[in-house]
Amino acid sequence: MLSIERDGDVFVLTMGEDENRFHPDSLGALEGALDEVELSEGPAAMVVTGKGKHFSTGLDLDWMGAAPQEEAKQHAERMMRLLGRVLTFPVATVAAINGHCFAAGAMLSLACDSRLMRADRGFWCLPEVDLKMAFPPGMAALITSRLSARTAQEAMLTGRRYGGHEAHEAGIVQQTAAEQGVLPHAIERVALQAGKDRATVAQIKRALYGPVVEKLRRPLFAQLGEDE
Repeated sequence: MLSIERDGDVFVLTMGEDENRFHPDSLGALEGALDEVELSEGPAAMVVTGKGKHFSTGLDLDWMGAAPQEEAKQHAERMMRLLGRVLTFPVATVAAINGHCFAAGAMLSLACDSRLMRADRGFWCLPEVDLKMAFPPGMAALITSRLSARTAQEAMLTGRRYGGHEAHEAGIVQQTAAEQGVLPHAIERVALQAGKDRATVAQIKRALYGPVVEKLRRPLFAQLGEDE
């Protein structure tokens, strides 16, 4: 289960030691943690990370496959709203990618302002093409807003697994570190931005990513390819 701690002005949101798949309970925990950071007073910044081998492997497809179709659809929409919230969050955010970071987990990392990844183990990957899943417009817009056109095309169409150094070379992450340095370096990086005025930060992010957030907030349709 997700925990939240403070290191000076930095809130550290740590997901569990399993694959950290997003189901209703885990999304609720993330939403609650974001509420806590947002309601805090004074300088603040935020790190999102995991434990062990995984950052997050994305949506809990087993849960979604067993749920009624409408419930599964609402869950995906809830995930996209959370991505939009993180993308325009009023404090500086960093994803400290401690291990495997796949699908919606990779998108959560992209929604953060920057990314720091373990250098020696773990992959960053968008495997949807191999799962025969197209990207909803909002998720596609998030990816293409964060990555270069070349990297977005490769990541989305090939399902390539990027190790830490490869992700850095492709511009997916801004920095790599050894296992024990991922979280400390992420905290150090984001702490420098903790004193920024929250209202101004939020306004700038909305100006940068408003069209992306609008797409992330749109309802999904039952059939891919249906007109929006």
